[in-house]
Amino acid sequence: MGPAARGGAAPASGATGTNGEQVKGGSTGTGAGRRTAVAARTASGPNRWSRARRTLRRWWPVTALGNRVLGLSVLLLAAAWPTGYPEAAGLGAAGIAAVAGAVAWTLPPQRVTAERTVLPARVARGDRADAVLTLVDRKRRGARRVDLEDHVGDSVVYVTARALPTGEPNVTRYALPTRWRGRVTVGPLLAVRADPLGLARRARRCAADTSVLVRPRVHPLPLLSSGRAHHIEGPSSANADGGSQTFHTLRGYVLGDDLRRVHWRSSARTGELMVRQMVDVSMPHTTVLLDTRTTAYPEPAVSDEVDEERGEAPPPDADAALDEPFELAVEVAASAAFSALLHRFPLRVLTETGTVVADSRRGGTPDDLLDALAVLEPSDEATLAGALDELERSRAGGTLVIATGHGDLAGIAELPRMIARFERVLVVRTGRPADGDGTALPQDVHRISVDSPRALVAAWQREAIR
Repeated sequence: MGPAARGGAAPASGATGTNGEQVKGGSTGTGAGRRTAVAARTASGPNRWSRARRTLRRWWPVTALGNRVLGLSVLLLAAAWPTGYPEAAGLGAAGIAAVAGAVAWTLPPQRVTAERTVLPARVARGDRADAVLTLVDRKRRGARRVDLEDHVGDSVVYVTARALPTGEPNVTRYALPTRWRGRVTVGPLLAVRADPLGLARRARRCAADTSVLVRPRVHPLPLLSSGRAHHIEGPSSANADGGSQTFHTLRGYVLGDDLRRVHWRSSARTGELMVRQMVDVSMPHTTVLLDTRTTAYPEPAVSDEVDEERGEAPPPDADAALDEPFELAVEVAASAAFSALLHRFPLRVLTETGTVVADSRRGGTPDDLLDALAVLEPSDEATLAGALDELERSRAGGTLVIATGHGDLAGIAELPRMIARFERVLVVRTGRPADGDGTALPQDVHRISVDSPRALVAAWQREAIR
């Protein structure tokens, strides 16, 4: 269950966008479901069949609808003479003529070259990203209209460029769907000629593929205090952050040390330069644990309501897809970590499958964090034991934020052993709680449940002033 495989709302079929483009299709991110489908197609030997299909479409541009019309027309002609129905022969001949006319309509093929630029190359989920196309028609006579199809992930954006003079560049701009997080492939871009009845269609690739990185949204969350007052003069330890406030110990001089910290008396006594090691015992540490297990995020219940006027179930809410529990949990982790990085405080981000940010003091920017979270996929792990074991081996203290869903909490059963290592523990559960969801947590662990970014910001602000 990945960003693209968990379902939810997708751009409506034929929904019109800006500048004449239309978006059609499903999700645009990468996910486990799509990887499984791709692996299945790869195992069946797609290269041979793909080449055969491309060759067939080049010489036989008739669509599936055109083939059905052609087959039915042949049957009508074959049945007309034995049965003595000239009307059937007329319908059959008309069908064959329609298919032949559709094939002639698609000639000659479009000779268009294009250069596509995606602006910006990295975008927050749900924000606007545009593709800027520079089109050039290589035919002797300019085209009055060029129909284009740009495949964006699992969606298709339909663009129409009008009045394309010969040899002169024409710039077209259109929006790309960014509903799902991940590295989304933009392409192939096809120049299409099709008849109005949809009986024949020719498509030619006219631009190289590119991609856009859809990152999680970041919400304004204040930094949580650790819940324990640190005295400026102690206690200190070798694990404390280097700083300039509290003296910890004396150590040998290392190239690059500030000479103002040289302890001359100890240096004279030992015969080597000794410097004061200063630490900052009040620096707040933040550890963010993101639960990526598929079992932690149950599938949303399907509504049984029926639209009385249309006689069918109402379409899914496209805006609600942005608040999918797993995606909201990723945004919780991104927002909490971004706030710590923004204040230049120590940060660590990890999941049950590995570490995303090992130590922000050793390098790493907010952009690096969001890029890493953009391509994060759900896992099949059973518990959070791997992440909790890693926390036990790391530096203790500070605030621990756990972002998870309302599904299986088997991994959090081992959370009590973490309470003594952190001064503040907060569990953020995303999505709507199921009936009878009364999972008990230790008293020292605070829990908030959110189902939207607005609810997240409000609940987090209340927690910050607690």
